[in-house]
Amino acid sequence: MPGWRLREFHNDDLDGILHLWEAQRQSSHEPVYDLSEVIASCQMDHAIVAVHADQVIGAAVGRAAHDQGWVVFFAIADDWRHQGIGSAMLAALEKRMAPHGLTKLSALIPENESRVDAFANQGFELKHQLRYFERRIPVQRQELSSLAELGGRLLPRTLWESVAGMRREKEILEQRLVLPLAEPDLADRYGVVPPRAVVLFGPPGTGKTTFAKAIASRLEWSFVEVFPSRLAAEPGGLAGALRDTFTKIAELEHAVVFIDEVEEIAAQRSGEPPSPLQGVTNELLKIIPAFREQPGRLLVCATNFIRALDSAFLRHGRFDYVIPIGLPDEAARQAIWQRYVPEQVAAAVDVALLVERSAGFSPADIEFAARSASQRAFEAAVRNGATGDDRDASAHGAAPRPAGPSTADYLDAIAGTRTTVSAETAGAFLEDIERLARV
Repeated sequence: MPGWRLREFHNDDLDGILHLWEAQRQSSHEPVYDLSEVIASCQMDHAIVAVHADQVIGAAVGRAAHDQGWVVFFAIADDWRHQGIGSAMLAALEKRMAPHGLTKLSALIPENESRVDAFANQGFELKHQLRYFERRIPVQRQELSSLAELGGRLLPRTLWESVAGMRREKEILEQRLVLPLAEPDLADRYGVVPPRAVVLFGPPGTGKTTFAKAIASRLEWSFVEVFPSRLAAEPGGLAGALRDTFTKIAELEHAVVFIDEVEEIAAQRSGEPPSPLQGVTNELLKIIPAFREQPGRLLVCATNFIRALDSAFLRHGRFDYVIPIGLPDEAARQAIWQRYVPEQVAAAVDVALLVERSAGFSPADIEFAARSASQRAFEAAVRNGATGDDRDASAHGAAPRPAGPSTADYLDAIAGTRTTVSAETAGAFLEDIERLARV
């Protein structure tokens, strides 16, 4: 077979690198690094190719990080194996990276790859009992400036798990929204179309905003909240600012876009002459179909007054689901109370009694009552001169109990909390579920 030679990578070699990468992937040896990473290292880091008559028959690509070097891609065409090409490429790559002052050159090889003679010949040692961990960063560096301009952010991955209680609502959101968006290929095989826009409705303080953030957290997508009141101050007016904002959102690869109290810009259109907000509503109704054509995005609109929304706004084809978020049931209230009762007094607090007495409370009401109890207990402790765990220590040498609120403190706070949702509002919410919910 005619000879081969080594040289440094040229941009004209990209097709050859692609061919080698695809051949490696199809041979059941899935490359460790994605093609985009390999190409980026070819162009920005170090790459040696083996060529025969200007055809790329092998490649070794390396990347240096401080004094550690990594072989990010290594491949030889099947017809050219066992001719010393691999060892020669590794030696040339190491020489090319020598100016970095590397103390170690490492390579990650698929477990089922048996053709590793080149590494052994070049002095690489096989390390046993090692595991490779990898985490994909959901938002790439080039997106961060656009995200910052929009006032968006990345939310902690643990937010979904930290939403206490509300199990039924979480199951609906998980099944209808999160899973089809997180597994689009599997959804497509079953004929499931991932949602593009949803409405969350329910009484104030029931956690609609928290759920929108939790969805973004669960998907590991950017979270962008659109504030109509802020956009109204823009020179072009609210309608123009809304249009510009969604144009910028289109630059993000993945995003959960949240509009709270959407009834402010999508209320029923009526009256002659038209009100100024009717133009904003019309603009929003135009934006939503265009938004739905972009994959990797979810629009979440929340409202406390779903009856106030324009009838065209809720029409099929604009929103996939209209999901009620109501008051927490007993199980949910227990989970929420357990979240706020300090660990050091949890065993001494009658949580079941708190759950019973807080029927009709929203998650926000429970949080307020819990924080009020803690504040009152803290103030009482300070007045009594307590420090650390000695709040209840008696003058007779009784053992102090852990510092923190008691059941009585919580019951007092519950009694002093005015609930956000009245009986009338709760009844109207049940009627709205019958008439308008789509889950």
